[in-house]
Amino acid sequence: MKNKFLLLLVILISISSCSTDDEDLPELELSEYEIDVINYFKDVALGFEFGNASSITRKWNSELKIFVDGEPSTELIDELEEIILEINGLTTDGFQINVVDQFSQSNYYIFFGTGAEYAQLYPSQTNLVDSNWGLFSVFWNGQNEFTTGHMYVDISRANLTEQKHLLREELTQSLGLARDSEEYLESIFQSAWTTTNEYAEIDRDLIRLLYHPDVNIGLNENQLDEVLREILINE
Repeated sequence: MKNKFLLLLVILISISSCSTDDEDLPELELSEYEIDVINYFKDVALGFEFGNASSITRKWNSELKIFVDGEPSTELIDELEEIILEINGLTTDGFQINVVDQFSQSNYYIFFGTGAEYAQLYPSQTNLVDSNWGLFSVFWNGQNEFTTGHMYVDISRANLTEQKHLLREELTQSLGLARDSEEYLESIFQSAWTTTNEYAEIDRDLIRLLYHPDVNIGLNENQLDEVLREILINE
């Protein structure tokens, strides 16, 4: 009887040592870079530089259809096509950008010209064009979905390299990544004047995360932090 008891005790100890409690499982941790991505996303994507709009996520929930006007050079048209290809390659929630031939077909207007000409088209920009070689405006509905927008690139004061930079910056910010930041000199969202004409790695991550199926419109900072952590952990 004693031997049977000892054998049973050994079996129980063996089973206990092989079982794993959920509390003993290692927590999945984000890398330092992934934490930086989340923090940068919250800096750039919540709210706008101008106005008092609430600090929540906003994005396009429909195709972005661009009509190009003004006097764009061949180089600028080629650059626009390249930017669109890059953005479309990063989105996974069904969002896409395309260029249309008629203004009536569009929901987004790009003007290449002078600030004064742009202000004639959009008088609300009059006090901004003197100090800004590029500007964008986006508008949203009651569900915080972007519905229309417009932007300009000053082809008079800016040289070609600067024009390409402004085109990439203003169009990208029109996606819902609307705030500048002092972080990451190589970023297209850098608040200091730069002429970078390509996305930094962290820029590409911000675009793809904003247009990820799990990132909904209307997320506040706490909700966004939770969603982004879940996405990055599961990738």
